[in-house]
Amino acid sequence: MIIELRAKNCFSFEEQIIFSMKADMRNKKFSSNVHKENNFNILKTVGVYGPNNAGKTCLVKCINAVKQILLNKKPNLMPNLFTKNSVCELGVTFLADGRKFSYDFKYDVENEEFLYEKFWEILKDQYGNEKEILWLEKDNKAQQYYCIDDNMLLMIPLVSSNNLLCYVIDASKFEYLAKIKSIIVEFAQKIDIINMNNIPMKKTIDLMKNKDGMQEKVVSFIKNADLYMDNFEYVDMDQIKLNINTGNEKPDEEVLNMREKFMEQIRLVSTYKGVPVPSLMFDSTGTKKIAAIASYIVEGLEKGRILVIDELDSSIHFKLTRAIVAMFNNELNTSAQMIFTVHDVNLMDCKKMFRKEQIWFVHKDQDGVYVYSLADFTAQQGVRDTTDIIEKYRKGALGALPDPELINSLLDLKGNKKGAAADEE
Repeated sequence: MIIELRAKNCFSFEEQIIFSMKADMRNKKFSSNVHKENNFNILKTVGVYGPNNAGKTCLVKCINAVKQILLNKKPNLMPNLFTKNSVCELGVTFLADGRKFSYDFKYDVENEEFLYEKFWEILKDQYGNEKEILWLEKDNKAQQYYCIDDNMLLMIPLVSSNNLLCYVIDASKFEYLAKIKSIIVEFAQKIDIINMNNIPMKKTIDLMKNKDGMQEKVVSFIKNADLYMDNFEYVDMDQIKLNINTGNEKPDEEVLNMREKFMEQIRLVSTYKGVPVPSLMFDSTGTKKIAAIASYIVEGLEKGRILVIDELDSSIHFKLTRAIVAMFNNELNTSAQMIFTVHDVNLMDCKKMFRKEQIWFVHKDQDGVYVYSLADFTAQQGVRDTTDIIEKYRKGALGALPDPELINSLLDLKGNKKGAAADEE
């Protein structure tokens, strides 16, 4: 589970931002929304609000960059456009097998090298006291190096910095370096990054091909999503009652309109009132998105994965997005986590659904981009658990609210038309 993400000079974030999934246990409300393990308390879900182009997707990109780096893949990082600094700084704190670890790194995008990396473990006793145990620190600029594997210290300054240390040295020959590699790979492999505006159907197709318990759970999720559907299945082509070579129908979504994926996706069939129809051709965009995300949700809850979803409410009814979040907040969820960006204010419910620290905002102004939690607002500022948060947000009291001036565009348009008519006379 992700506990904290740190980013500086990454994408739209020039100054350091800290995005936290820590639960404040002074608040006893909605305790089922908190994962508790070895004295660590971590939020199961967090929703991120903010205007378009403020930085919500950049937060998702930072998480994805961390995942790519930990898996020894190209990070696709971009420094902030308004600085001349090519060094991006990222850090993540996470829970793995009941233990808390942190990994920080500085990556020079221009030279494609890691200038700094640090890995450490955080121990916490029953009284909340924390103790840090340093495993690895590699600072090329300051030429300071440390490794819990003493016999590796002399090697560190000599190896390449194009990758994390555990990938440029044969980690199997060093006890703790091998453990670092195993811990970060296992953690990163659990992260699924999903964009609801471009979500592929591949995972659902793969799960539907296998006639096992997971397939049944995916079908159950789709049918229970209030879609008036009798069944959902993956069938042989001879059961498809549609001439796909001559039919005029085609999917609206570009991701579902790619020829190499078409033949497999056409085999996903929805049944309504006993009539089977190809989901790709006949179901709405929202229904197809539900079918696509169903596999991620079911597998995530079943196997304790981390879902990071951009635009969760895209084409999805607010009652369904609310139900999906409730599944992750439920006490039956013991290890899965979901982080999502959203615009739907109906989810901003601290009376029936969320703890204050589960609602986050991304605000942008002329001076920069800010990432902060609803928990940062105090009772003295008029924000309590009983406060109508939705109304507060609508009035702009919490920031992270767009202020469109489209009326000016209309006035300009009308003015131009009048001016053009006058010229013709």
